[in-house]
Amino acid sequence: MAKLVLAGRANCPYYAKAELLADYLQANLPDFRVHKITQHPDKWEQWLHDICETNGWEHKRSPIIWRELLDRGGKGLLLGGVNDFLEYAQRYYGITSMMLSEEMLDIAEENLQAHIETEKEEEEIRNLINPLQIWITSASAPICYQLIPLLANGEVFGMTTEISIHLLDTDQFKEVLCGIVMEVEDMAFPLLRHISEHTEIDKAFLQADIIIVLDDILLIREVQSLEKYIRKVSHICQVYARLIEKNAKREVRVISAGKTFVNLKAMMIITYGPSIKPENVIAVATSWESAAKATLARKLNMNTAGVKDVIVWGNITGCHYIDLSHAKLYRYNCAIWGPADFSHPLLNLIYDSKWIHSEFLSAQSSLSSRVCHCAGMLSAHAVATVLRYWFHGSPPGEIVSVGILSKGQFGITEGIVFSMPVRFQNGSWEVMTELEINETTQELLGRLAYDLIQEKLIALKEIKEMHPYGAAKV
Repeated sequence: MAKLVLAGRANCPYYAKAELLADYLQANLPDFRVHKITQHPDKWEQWLHDICETNGWEHKRSPIIWRELLDRGGKGLLLGGVNDFLEYAQRYYGITSMMLSEEMLDIAEENLQAHIETEKEEEEIRNLINPLQIWITSASAPICYQLIPLLANGEVFGMTTEISIHLLDTDQFKEVLCGIVMEVEDMAFPLLRHISEHTEIDKAFLQADIIIVLDDILLIREVQSLEKYIRKVSHICQVYARLIEKNAKREVRVISAGKTFVNLKAMMIITYGPSIKPENVIAVATSWESAAKATLARKLNMNTAGVKDVIVWGNITGCHYIDLSHAKLYRYNCAIWGPADFSHPLLNLIYDSKWIHSEFLSAQSSLSSRVCHCAGMLSAHAVATVLRYWFHGSPPGEIVSVGILSKGQFGITEGIVFSMPVRFQNGSWEVMTELEINETTQELLGRLAYDLIQEKLIALKEIKEMHPYGAAKV
């Protein structure tokens, strides 16, 4: 039995001519079989080089044709290109091809379209089979323990999307990670394909679709001064950025979360990972939104879920401003009622302006204490909420605050990660630049931007003092 392999560039007219002849031989000869391989024009040169190097062949053009030795094994016997194949068919079977050039070109175009459609279908199938690869740094932190069930229960990515979770931390927390892995495996989440622990930094973020960067310095007791904290954060993010570029998928999404330096972590990853798309790196501010809404709801004696559109501006885990000028109340029990989508401006219903300007501002200090000392449930819920919005869209018309790389929106200095109002839709986000802000808010944004600029300058100065390729720990 003769088995020939015919491979070529998908839009190659000579491949089309050889293909038609091979199909005719297979249809009319009982012991003749042909296996066809097409490659996209952009990938053909590399594919041809690899197959020739593997088999020790010399061939430079499309198509390439070889005979597989089914009876003896070993590498195939190279026939050559289209002319060699025509000569082979004429000599052994007395058959040749009379295809005209116009026909060759038409079939070549059809082959390219068929190849593109086949690749698209295969990619869709792979997406259904391959789980989302999620990496979590500092995975021994309490937030991670609370976050895993939220990611694995199907509410974040959808009830048909399987996930694999990879927990990354230092060697000293290996037992903690192993304990988390065993407990999660015992819970038997239907959509969790695999969970594993990792302590080798060089292998971090392999094939990652999503990376959640948690607090990497909270447990380092010897780090005390602000400059040393920033130095440590910057160096860790430099290492992370290069590993993300090296190991993660091209469209990887990175979320900076936790209790310290979430803006700085996002900015350093963008700075030291030039091939990482800036729009795919965000910092989570939802914890502060939720805590502020709860404080307002207690003041108004209503359900927290009815408070919407509270904006967090600035440095999420540093100096920030909670803006109520666009906040609305839904289902508020007062003299005026309306349908479910009817809302009241929040500032119109809090008549005590003194409470807003003094007690609520002081309440932000208590909010800071509540958020920074929470057991992890609030922060985990914030990360899960932002991921769900990123994949499936935020509620129509609702404002969400996240830290993103500024491009000058609202007059904010470019090049810093600044929390501002966005909406999520179609797998991406956009800044709600249509929102109007008053002069007081604009002035506050300028001061908040200045603080973040100073933080960035310290980080860049400190990182230059360290060896750029030195060894680093997680």
